[in-house]
Amino acid sequence: MSVGLAFEPFVPLWMLGGAAALAMLFTVIAFFARVRGTILRALAVIALAVVIANPIIVREEREPLPDVAVLLVDRTESLGVEGREAEAERTAERIRSQIEADPTLELVEAEIPRGEDGTRLFEALSRALGEAPRDRLAGVFAVTDGQAHDAPENPEAMALGAPLHTVVIGDPDAADRRLEIVEASEYGIVGERTRFAIRVDDPRAPQGSMARVTLSLDGGEPFAASVRIGEESRVEFEIPHRGPNVVEIIAEPGDDELTLANNRAALSVTGVRDRLRVLLVTGQPHQGARDWRNLLKSDPTVDLVHFTILRPLTKQFATPTNELALIEFPTRQLFVDKLSEFDLVIFDRYEQDEQVLPSAYLDNVSRYVEAGGALLINVGPPFAGDNSLSRTLLASVLPARPTGEVYEQGFRPEVSEVGQKHPVTRGLSPGEGEPQWGPWFRVVEAEPLSGQALLEGPQEEPLLLLDRVNEGRVALLLSDQAWLWARGYEGGGPHVELFRRLSHWLMKEPELEEERLTADITAGNVIARLTTMADTPPGGVMRSPAGVETPLTFRPTGPGMFEAETEADETGLYQFTAGDLTAIAASGPLNPKEFSDLRATGDIVRPAVEASGGGVFIARDTGLPQIRRVRAGNETAGRDWAGLIRNERSVTRERITTPAAPALLLAAIVLALLGAAWRREGV
Repeated sequence: MSVGLAFEPFVPLWMLGGAAALAMLFTVIAFFARVRGTILRALAVIALAVVIANPIIVREEREPLPDVAVLLVDRTESLGVEGREAEAERTAERIRSQIEADPTLELVEAEIPRGEDGTRLFEALSRALGEAPRDRLAGVFAVTDGQAHDAPENPEAMALGAPLHTVVIGDPDAADRRLEIVEASEYGIVGERTRFAIRVDDPRAPQGSMARVTLSLDGGEPFAASVRIGEESRVEFEIPHRGPNVVEIIAEPGDDELTLANNRAALSVTGVRDRLRVLLVTGQPHQGARDWRNLLKSDPTVDLVHFTILRPLTKQFATPTNELALIEFPTRQLFVDKLSEFDLVIFDRYEQDEQVLPSAYLDNVSRYVEAGGALLINVGPPFAGDNSLSRTLLASVLPARPTGEVYEQGFRPEVSEVGQKHPVTRGLSPGEGEPQWGPWFRVVEAEPLSGQALLEGPQEEPLLLLDRVNEGRVALLLSDQAWLWARGYEGGGPHVELFRRLSHWLMKEPELEEERLTADITAGNVIARLTTMADTPPGGVMRSPAGVETPLTFRPTGPGMFEAETEADETGLYQFTAGDLTAIAASGPLNPKEFSDLRATGDIVRPAVEASGGGVFIARDTGLPQIRRVRAGNETAGRDWAGLIRNERSVTRERITTPAAPALLLAAIVLALLGAAWRREGV
């Protein structure tokens, strides 16, 4: 119970103060003028002011409020090394027991959760303070390894109003080898080389020593290199395909390691094609020649070189071949000097002519394909004759041999059983209730030698064949009637989509590979997608960043397509395998900040801690600090103790007021004083 004096004036304080000042002024004037009764009148004015001020005696019953102590515990993934998680729990329990033993303290607990952007200690602190009244905040204890990726640039601006104490978990003297990607490009040109810089740091390694690193592209065959520890090293690689190209780098373990998680790093370079160079050679002019040109020219990324052979072999003229065109057909430049610079070569109804393309040049095309080039041949009736390309040195890369027969009757192309699975033709067939494809009227009969027939003609004869020849690829279309689809004849067909996919498959775009494994990780949910021409998928395995393997069971989702689902609860790179196929996917960022530096240190948080008046304590060096209660304005941290401020806040439970002086008594005193003053003036 507390007792005090208070005032509840009958008029506003400014009015009472003004009247009192005016009365005092007149009293002073009267005093110097030696007016009789001045003192009595002054006493009467004072008594009247007391009456108007209405003094009361206040009796209050107050209940003290406990101060709030916040305990912030690090639960991020970096606590999983060196037994830190168990040590953090023991330390937090000892701090918790000390706070709970003090009845004047109230404990508020919060966690620093796992996240994709490192340890967000000060974000977690801000959220925790939202649950604690700031006027009762006694202090904060943060149990962490000291790594904070959101430390404020200006610690003084935090204005915490209470000390922030940090207890660092882990061995501050422990060493750890770390791999860092210093510089890398996000984009690169397909077929060109790109460069990135890496750095290996190891505080225990002798100066100038070397470390062995292993690099692999898209989970492929790795290759090793040696880099100097503590210095930047530059690495180059050729971008093989469009889209993400993921390079994984692994540094060999050092003598002392906290974890191998930060010995791995990855970067993703998005491959883009600069310009696609296409060589189109049209033989005997026909209806579809313009459609091929229009299709290729409609793509702004295509640089097209197009030549048309205007004179058929059956026509005899005295004019030399090199004088039939406005410019000479640069056969040597195209088929010898510059052939390797083309991404795709197309022969459209070309009939072999030694005067136009000598056999040696066609042999160059064969070697171009075997070395990794792309060849598309669209044939007509000449393919079945004596001057067929199948009778040249180009035959070594052709997937079929003509029988000499040409069928000229209406038929509707159909996707073969194999084509239903192949990415080039998968999903192109008209569905139930959809219009059927328009007819074609000519097909060259051929005997398949290799490859896969994706489209079929009459009597299930092959119509479109794809084949791989060493490093290159070949497509053979055994009809010159595709232009009917382009013109929309009787509903047409998927002309643009089919040949877009076909050209991309020839140029080895990853999304059109027959055998392909990909994986996506979203919010911890993993979906592995397998494309295969096999009837049953191989078994799959997911390997976590920590090396734990989880089997994958694929279920069919469509012709040649399978999926497997599982969960990923770690941050970092996951590796997926299915048969000979591999894939890499990242849970969270490719190179998580959480594992970039795993040293136990108080240096990162020290500026913010000292600005708040708190202390940094290394649990393994100084032990757990003793908690003391201190008054505001005093020191709040020492070498082995941590202070919590006494705010001395309370809440009023009961308030009783009684007048300090009865009004009638004060009125009588005022009248008595005024009467005495009047009498004194009359003497």
